[in-house]
Amino acid sequence: MKFIFFWVFLVLNLVIFFPRYIYAQTAETAIEKETRLRAELAQVEQEITAGMKILLDTQQQSSSLKRDILILDTKIKVAELNIKAKNLLIEGLGKDITKKEQTIGELLARIERGRESLGQIMRKTNEVGSITLPEVVLAGKDLTEIFSDLDTFESVQESLKTTFEEIRSVKSQTENEKSVLDKRRNQEMDARQVIQQERKNIASNQAEKQRLLTVSKGNEKTYGAILAEKQRQAAQIRAALFALRDAQAIPFGDALAFANASSKVSGVRPAFLLAILTQESALGANVGSCYLTDQQTGAGANAKTGSVFSNVMKPGRDVEPFIIITKSLGLDPMKTVVSCPQSVGWGGAMGPAQFIPSTWMLFKDRIARALGISLPNPWNPQDAFMASSLYLGDLGAINGSYTAEQNAACKYYSGKSCSSSALVRSYGTQVMNKADIIQRTMIDPLQGV
Repeated sequence: MKFIFFWVFLVLNLVIFFPRYIYAQTAETAIEKETRLRAELAQVEQEITAGMKILLDTQQQSSSLKRDILILDTKIKVAELNIKAKNLLIEGLGKDITKKEQTIGELLARIERGRESLGQIMRKTNEVGSITLPEVVLAGKDLTEIFSDLDTFESVQESLKTTFEEIRSVKSQTENEKSVLDKRRNQEMDARQVIQQERKNIASNQAEKQRLLTVSKGNEKTYGAILAEKQRQAAQIRAALFALRDAQAIPFGDALAFANASSKVSGVRPAFLLAILTQESALGANVGSCYLTDQQTGAGANAKTGSVFSNVMKPGRDVEPFIIITKSLGLDPMKTVVSCPQSVGWGGAMGPAQFIPSTWMLFKDRIARALGISLPNPWNPQDAFMASSLYLGDLGAINGSYTAEQNAACKYYSGKSCSSSALVRSYGTQVMNKADIIQRTMIDPLQGV
């Protein structure tokens, strides 16, 4: 009997855990491929660095037709190199993702086989363990057989323990592999987004280059007219009003200056920060602004329509901090606008950055230090820009990748990642679309003018 259980246990473990050896062999064959891709990627990145140096040096020169065409040529070359780099990255990631998916599939299969094995061992344990002494006596077994059955029972119990531990280990390994796979997929998505953006850049720069060549034909006088038109458009962009939630609109030039200053502190991309505040402003237009009317219950009313809400501000969490904030700024807490509640949850968020009072209290010292002031104001645009930027940095937006920024936007809106719901994901996607538009139509035209 012991001999049979030994072979059953050996075969089950070979079936469940033998794929480790196969995977090790498969992974080994990918090393040369990975080495080549890394070398090619490093070379392209060196060329990109060299191209960016040429671009920066050229942009420092005085405006001229030749200089502008060289800048466009260099931008196109850098964009093409960046696309090549990202395609190399995607090629490497693609094989890695496929390998990870296969590994996870093997691990899940091993877990399932382990569960089946566990079930069989448990059934055998119950079968052997349920035999009573009277049954042994009635069966006419001698002492040798009795002790043999006891040894068999212990062997089954040991197999049960070993199999359970192996399943737990494989499950932990599977979770780790899934985490790595998610990161690889995000990297691939980021690379594809960069390629998409760079293709837009190439198309735009090529069109601008053709316009310069066609219109000017080397005539610097005509180029002067083009330069004057660019400067006029830049002035219009800077003067255009940038809407803010629960605050007066400000010139885009001021908004960009605040965003650039905040970016130096937090590392958050200016276009992304501007997109967040634009999105919040749009939400404010839809939801409206409210006043707090009851400090005990947190009830309030719409500032324009007078519609009553029972959940304008959460008592016990936000009402008391709100009173402290407003009074310290010399404002009447019952006449200072905050966000109205949406379909679920509470309102009570303040100013362009839409911080709830309890969160503002957590950030106010950091905002004050960053701006060199003593008392930050949630309704002051410059303070609100810095607050949003610091918070978005904490949420992971500092590396500038598409997935990192999108996820930070979703968390800014709901406290949850983009995968939590379609509504949350929609907010993040809208922010990223706005960031692209702001970068292309407002920030880029101001560069070099």
